[in-house]
Amino acid sequence: MGLAAAAVMAAGAVFALGGCANLGYYASAASGHLKVLGAAKPVRDWLADESTPQRVKDKLALAQRIRAFAVTELHLPDNASYHRYADLGRSAVIWNVVAAPEYSLELKSWCFPVTGCVGYRGHFDEAKARAESAELAQQGYETSVYPVPAYSTLGWLNWAGGDPLLNTFIHYPEGELARLIFHELAHQVLYTRDDTMFNESFAVAVERLGGARWLATHASEQARQEYAEFDARRRQFRALQQKARERLKSVYQQAELPLAERAALKQQAMQAFRDDYQRLRATWPGDAARWRGYDLWVERANNAAFGAQAAYDELVPGFEALFRANGGDWRRFYDAASQLARLPKDERRRQLKTKETPGA
Repeated sequence: MGLAAAAVMAAGAVFALGGCANLGYYASAASGHLKVLGAAKPVRDWLADESTPQRVKDKLALAQRIRAFAVTELHLPDNASYHRYADLGRSAVIWNVVAAPEYSLELKSWCFPVTGCVGYRGHFDEAKARAESAELAQQGYETSVYPVPAYSTLGWLNWAGGDPLLNTFIHYPEGELARLIFHELAHQVLYTRDDTMFNESFAVAVERLGGARWLATHASEQARQEYAEFDARRRQFRALQQKARERLKSVYQQAELPLAERAALKQQAMQAFRDDYQRLRATWPGDAARWRGYDLWVERANNAAFGAQAAYDELVPGFEALFRANGGDWRRFYDAASQLARLPKDERRRQLKTKETPGA
């Protein structure tokens, strides 16, 4: 899960100055980000280096073609980001912590000086993420920790080299690599304080629409077929997630029920999700190890995990409808999304929900 749905790091932690309550976290975040920047060097240097494995060179060259496409075809920012590469020697760049109450899918928020409030907190050290998760669990929250392959500094550090390509995602299949780059660059086009769902859904819409165009016009037939199979499984799984979220929301809205009855209904909704998944899983071909990531998500599913996924899914149909309403013109779409961002949160979400169409 989450291959293309890379989160925005709480970038305020990177840029925060003194006078804040949690200086230890800010110092750790700033140090971690500086290490990422320090490990990066221009792609052209990696390509010229005889010791760089050919497999890496091929992927870096592909990433540069995708980067150019992002500028010329999708009108995403033409800046320093994704022209450098770093091998961090680990499988994720950060680990996000999310938390939700026992009877709610509403994520706990963390607030930062620059970016505002977001529904997750990122750590460059996995052990620190899991320690914070354990502390929140002791406070009664349901929690989840998940690896993040990329994050965006929202364009604020392009003067320092921008966001680099990383070993944590460079070997993704072609379609996924394109989508991830488009997603992260989309955050440099539009970012709204205090609305994680709006920001992530916008970026997912850009990655989906842009990724489809890349595959249709630049990818090989084999790459298109491989991606179509992969994406079909992901869409099936996300449909199950959404169905489960609606079941859980229905239970949690019944605040008048005795606690024991609500607990039983919650358990029934969670078991229905797992049963639905097993039926779907039985239709998927190939080795069981191929789908292990989905298996693990289902095993660990809780309010926090469902709440985090909702941020990436909930408003995407509305953004896709907005793109179509603007004639598939990227600049007009970005302008329309920016206009929505100026509205109060509830109103912008209401308008996006209104724009949804069947099959979006």
